[in-house]
Amino acid sequence: MFDFLAKGGVLVGPILLCSVVALALFLERLVRLSRVKIRGNGLVSGISTHLRNGEDHQAYEVASRDTSPMGRIFTQAMEVKNQDRETLEAVLVHATEAETRNLSRYLQALATIGNIAPLLGLLGTVLGMIKAFMVIQEMGGKVNAAVLAGGIWEAMLTTALGLAVALPTMVAHSYLVARVDRYEAQLQDGTVTFLKSIGFRIHGHVHTGKAHTHTHTHAHP
Repeated sequence: MFDFLAKGGVLVGPILLCSVVALALFLERLVRLSRVKIRGNGLVSGISTHLRNGEDHQAYEVASRDTSPMGRIFTQAMEVKNQDRETLEAVLVHATEAETRNLSRYLQALATIGNIAPLLGLLGTVLGMIKAFMVIQEMGGKVNAAVLAGGIWEAMLTTALGLAVALPTMVAHSYLVARVDRYEAQLQDGTVTFLKSIGFRIHGHVHTGKAHTHTHTHAHP
């Protein structure tokens, strides 16, 4: 097998290296994403209940003890919950994007390997064809079909190898991207629930304030 691959030329080595790196990146991300609990154990509903009941300290304690991405997002949000809504939303968006970037780490490298592997194969084929035609020139054009066919299949070997590496790499990349997108959607759902809980409390406070002003006006015409 090694002798067969060696006939493909100098670019067989880089292509094989790409396959090893791609496999390592895929397995690392697969294990990492499999272990992650995006929303913790009932974290969203627990935090929402505490916030609606005005139990801010308990909500912060629950969020800070949770090691899930959602827990880290809620912890940052709880630190600015009393500021204006724009600031709170900005913190939630920034924290969600940071967690998503952490989940999608190495995916760009995987996509890059999927893109360059067939190009390396094509380059190997071009170099092989150049060598084949150089041999033909050196022999003065007196070359039989067997010699020519042998040079061509050796040149095409790198293209086949590059495609064999690129195809599963791109499939693996698409699979991991789909999982990250699903996790990101879960994080966004959690932040919306958080905002609704905060908004519910704020809305109730504003409504009470308006009622109080109305009564005060009638008491002192």
